[in-house]
Amino acid sequence: MTIEELHALFLAYPKICTNTRKISENCLFFALKGPNFNGNAFAQDALDKGAAFAIIDEETFSTSEKTILCQSVLKTLQELATYHRNHCKAKVISLTGSNGKTTTKELINSVISKKYKTIATQGNLNNHIGVPLTLLSIKEGTEIAIVEMGANHQKEIEFLCKIAKPDFGYITNFGKAHLEGFGGVEGVIKGKSELYEYLMANNKYIFLNADDDIQREKLSSYTRKMGFSTNDHQFYNIKFLGADPFVSFEVEGVEVHTKLVGKYNFPNCCAAILMGKYFNVPLEDIQSAIELYLPQNNRSQLLFKNGFEIVLDAYNANPTSMKAALENFASMDSSKKTIIIGDMFELGTTASEEHQAIADLTEELKFDNVYLVGENFFGIKTSFNKFKSFDDLKYHLDKKPLEKGALLIKGSRGMALERVLDII
Repeated sequence: MTIEELHALFLAYPKICTNTRKISENCLFFALKGPNFNGNAFAQDALDKGAAFAIIDEETFSTSEKTILCQSVLKTLQELATYHRNHCKAKVISLTGSNGKTTTKELINSVISKKYKTIATQGNLNNHIGVPLTLLSIKEGTEIAIVEMGANHQKEIEFLCKIAKPDFGYITNFGKAHLEGFGGVEGVIKGKSELYEYLMANNKYIFLNADDDIQREKLSSYTRKMGFSTNDHQFYNIKFLGADPFVSFEVEGVEVHTKLVGKYNFPNCCAAILMGKYFNVPLEDIQSAIELYLPQNNRSQLLFKNGFEIVLDAYNANPTSMKAALENFASMDSSKKTIIIGDMFELGTTASEEHQAIADLTEELKFDNVYLVGENFFGIKTSFNKFKSFDDLKYHLDKKPLEKGALLIKGSRGMALERVLDII
């Protein structure tokens, strides 16, 4: 079956499923493979549960006329996504970066959906499987698709661009994330900049944070761009007003008061505003969209529980985002401040150095109570309370509860530090 024929089938059955536990009636089941599973083995199960067809790549599992055999299920999914993206009229905005991708994507979608029919990446489905699934969620009436792209090694963004073929792009920042895969900070800059390279090579439009020296330098000679800045009037100006705890700013004389904690979320808001202006969304709609946006999924959430004012930012962490979170928390107005921070993953040979640097910064910021959790933090030199595992932390806090006041919780996803909420 050709991609054209498969696309015609997809238009007739426009639901994609890759997990037999989530089969919906008349979907197309793509039998993807992983390190510990072979989707082909579940093809018949998917059909029995109501899938219209199953796309497989092992002839052994071709059990009926409802199985479609191809050379590679993954490659076929990616090719179908690109074909569908080209078939539809929607413009594609792609964004990547070390920190803030998902929040920025949500803010952009909130703003642009005020005027246009949009779709956006669900959650953080931003890899070689997630990007195709996002593209395949584009409907006939979709006008703008906002596609998040994640990467942890070189050439990954380049590959995702070939699938999504973006018309517009934005990089949130270049930080100390996935250092192990990228080979250091310079590798991060090179890898994330693959989005710029694609857009410039194809004469597409770029949005940028003009206060970021790296972005500004890389795009200095490129003309198809629009940027925001807090001080340079060559670009669209947005004035930062504060973040104690929520970010507020002024744009075109209008004050915007968000429900986002942390100054680090200010450029995320600015990017959404910039794109709103480009797409002619009225300023009052931009203001409304950003002010009504509520962070979710353990990302910069402000919670109140049992006498604690909690900044919950436990979705992920790397040295750059950890530093920003700590400095922002230190600037908040509170008489008693406690931090519980967990290991940062994927740092390779720099892990010990980066965890030590965070502990040293924490000491300079002079919090009232500090709890470090995880094997990396446990191995550094510090006078702070440190625990090799979450269970060790829990055992300690069960015997000696936290002092009430302001509390920051932050760590990599694998640390699952949101569990702290259950023990305070």
